[in-house]
Amino acid sequence: MCSPFIASQKKISLCHMKQGIIMAFDYGAKRTGIATTDPTQTIASPLETVATEKLFSFLENYCQTHEVAVFVVGDPKQKDGTPSPVAAAITVFVNTLKKQFPDADIYQQDERFTSKMAFQSLIEGGVKKKKRGEKQLLDKISASIILQSFLESKIKIPV
Repeated sequence: MCSPFIASQKKISLCHMKQGIIMAFDYGAKRTGIATTDPTQTIASPLETVATEKLFSFLENYCQTHEVAVFVVGDPKQKDGTPSPVAAAITVFVNTLKKQFPDADIYQQDERFTSKMAFQSLIEGGVKKKKRGEKQLLDKISASIILQSFLESKIKIPV
């Protein structure tokens, strides 16, 4: 189950985060990569890549067996900082997430270059070329990079 929602626009440091798992999304029109932390909110790990149309069904099932306290959604910006074309769809996703899980805190995290970073991590990890081409793998690794960036950032601003 998800923890109570704090509707706040103030900045929150990680030491004031709710207890439970933090879940991050690399949202896409077709697929969404998902990553989670351990319960101590220390380690970000890739979890799954889900067809975006089935995302809320997946989340409802997952939250029945795991205490998700916080959702982090990748904030897609272009190199110059302007919103990317998928930003409008992500706004709809965030608003639906708020309605479906009103007890969870929701944050956004800059996701620029996460796909490139995910691909590079696969190369450095010795993953074969054929496996590196699997977009599902890249999506969930990108989500884990978004989540790790969120954990490392000093200040969190709720959506």
